[in-house]
Amino acid sequence: MSNDLPISLDSFDRAILAHLQRDGRATNQEIADAIGLSPSPCLRRIRRLEAAGVISGYVALLDPAAIGLGITAFIRVRLDRQQDSGLAAFEAAIAACPEVMECYLMTGEADYQLRVLVASIADFEDFMRHRLTTIPGVGQVTSSFALRPVVTRTALPVAQSQPRQRAIT
Repeated sequence: MSNDLPISLDSFDRAILAHLQRDGRATNQEIADAIGLSPSPCLRRIRRLEAAGVISGYVALLDPAAIGLGITAFIRVRLDRQQDSGLAAFEAAIAACPEVMECYLMTGEADYQLRVLVASIADFEDFMRHRLTTIPGVGQVTSSFALRPVVTRTALPVAQSQPRQRAIT
């Protein structure tokens, strides 16, 4: 997604995005019918949203517990030093860990916040001892386990959002 192109989302664009977030397998006809637009302009809008990077991809969402990944851990990582080369090395190493579902560069006491999914406490220990703490520059690690999800969303609140101004061409 290019940051230098202005974007403007009208009510049809927002309706398309909301519909696709609810049902990524919806056909163009189904989307067009749901938002009150004919199929050709609807498809053109979808293609423009994809080309502009507003729609970055399509996925199937899986239930982690249903496939044996019942443990969710949140890990805060503090590096020894916050130099660009150390940050880049950590980010490259952590990106190669399939257990890491999300990694954020943070402000505050931790440099990074990770969300990790594993099958068992033993797998978590293995990840911590043999993967995470062996990354050069990792100085301090603090972890917490999720007891249960309270709110889990994948859909962004497109109706309320005010995107930075970029025109979709």
